[in-house]
Amino acid sequence: MGVCASSQHSSPSLTTWHFTAKIIHIDGRLQELRHPVKASHILNQNPNCFLCSSESMKINSIVPQISSDRELELGEIYFLIPLAKSDLPISLTILCALAAKANVALTSSKKAYPSMKAAPAAVGYRIRAPGTSY
Repeated sequence: MGVCASSQHSSPSLTTWHFTAKIIHIDGRLQELRHPVKASHILNQNPNCFLCSSESMKINSIVPQISSDRELELGEIYFLIPLAKSDLPISLTILCALAAKANVALTSSKKAYPSMKAAPAAVGYRIRAPGTSY
């Protein structure tokens, strides 16, 4: 059985949340893309990393890499992960650390641009064990 954490939003409309692809860099920096771009654009700027989707991470499984020719989807959250970790299964501890890093980046973005309402105060992450479904 997986663990699910979610949040309630008091704001009826998050004006930019679904209109940007969000990339959480290794250092915790948030990069928002307002137009779809190929993953290769981000990977060329970060040659020692791979991209993964927040939706595709499973505990104790190797994180699926986004192919360089895939277009990043608006409204999705992506992580840059060091290539050195590409063959290692992701632990619950690491997954929680990534979720916390994303939460800090998204919350900081909201504080930096309060009129844009760039992100909710907390973001829901689905965490599931291998072989389970939502």
